[in-house]
Order: sequence, then C-alpha cells, then structure tokens
Amino acid sequence: MSSPQRHSQYPGLETGFNVLDTELLAEKASALGNAERRVVAAMAALRAFDATPRTDADRLIFVQAAAHEVWCFFVQRELCGLRDQRAVIRDMAIPGEVLVRLGERPMQHASG
Repeated sequence: MSSPQRHSQYPGLETGFNVLDTELLAEKASALGNAERRVVAAMAALRAFDATPRTDADRLIFVQAAAHEVWCFFVQRELCGLRDQRAVIRDMAIPGEVLVRLGERPMQHASG
C-alpha cells in the first residue's frame, strides 16, 4: 500500500508537509486580514479628512496612504489566489483617485 493511501486511513495523522501547508495557509489568512484592516483604517482616515475642510495638498497624503494600503492588500489577495478585485473595490467603496495611484510611493515630507 502506498504512503498517501496509508495516511488517508488515519485522518488524525498529518505528515510534516501537511502541517507546513496548514501553517502557511494560516499565515496567508492572517496577513490578508491584517492588510484588509489597514485598508479599512486608511479609507476611514480619508473619509474623516474629507468631512473637515482642509487643503488639497494635505488630502493628497491621505489618498496616497490609502493607495499604498490598497496596493498591499491587492498583492496579498493575489498571493492567496484571489485575482478579481472588482468586488473588493465596490464593497469597500475605494474611489478611483485611490485606484489610479496604486503602486505609487507615498510623498515623503522633508524634516526640518
């Protein structure tokens, strides 16, 4: 009897490979959840900023931060095999001005 068939007779018995697969899936799921929470926070910050009158230059910082978090989230989703982002864009109400900036590096402020 081959090894995989023998293991299938004992569902509680896991090979080292199965344990590693399980751990990797758990890490991917955790990273995906963390990335989603960062997008939610960035979008909330942008919406809160929009609720108060400020300058466009200040607003750009929030848009770029949101774009960075959305980009990271999309990359994580793709690593998990989730390639279609349309439902996420719709459900999270990610504005076009954020989407067009995906992959841009956020503005750096000169200290000093």
